[in-house]
Parts: sequence; structure tokens; C-alpha cells
Amino acid sequence: MVPVESLSQMLCASTLMLWVLIATFSRTDDSENRAQWGMFILALCTAGTLMILDVQGGSIWGSNYLPKPLAVLCLAFAFMARLNIKGRNISQGMNPHQIMKQNQISDEDA
Repeated sequence: MVPVESLSQMLCASTLMLWVLIATFSRTDDSENRAQWGMFILALCTAGTLMILDVQGGSIWGSNYLPKPLAVLCLAFAFMARLNIKGRNISQGMNPHQIMKQNQISDEDA
């Protein structure tokens, strides 16, 4: 059986790897959504293993005090992972770049 400390470190490393590779996964909305859900689930599992480690009186990287703050950080990271990265245009209006591009096109036509 894998000790809780090793399990939490592996889960944390997997979450970090997904976070590093999110730009690659953001090429399509579907893969970005899957990566975000993966980070969400992995971060929650990491927080859970860190809480179990704290209850058992274990230590991570030689410190008995780190599991609690790291678990809180993992919870925050889990919910931040579900934030929209690309940003969707909800105003349905033109942005300044589109207006400037249309002005350039109309100046070229004149």
C-alpha cells in the first residue's frame, strides 16, 4: 500500500503537470474542459489526502505543519481550475480591435 504522503505528492505533481500543460489542452474547448475537470478532481483528492495525512499525524517534506495549509491551497486551486481561461464575449458587442479593423478596411476601400 502506498503511504498517504507519497500519494498526496503524486496527486499534487499530476495536478501541477496538468496546470503546466493547460495551454496545450486549450486548443479545443472540449480538451480544455476535460483538463479543467481533471485539475479540479486531482486537487480535491490531493486536499483529501493531505487532510488524512494531518489527522494521522504524518508529515510532508519533514514538516508536521504543512499538510493543513497545503490542503487549503489545493481547495482554492481546485475551484480556480474551473475558472474560464479563454473568456467568452457575453456583451455581444464589438470590441475595440474589431472596430479598429473595420476602420482600416473602410479606409483602404476609400
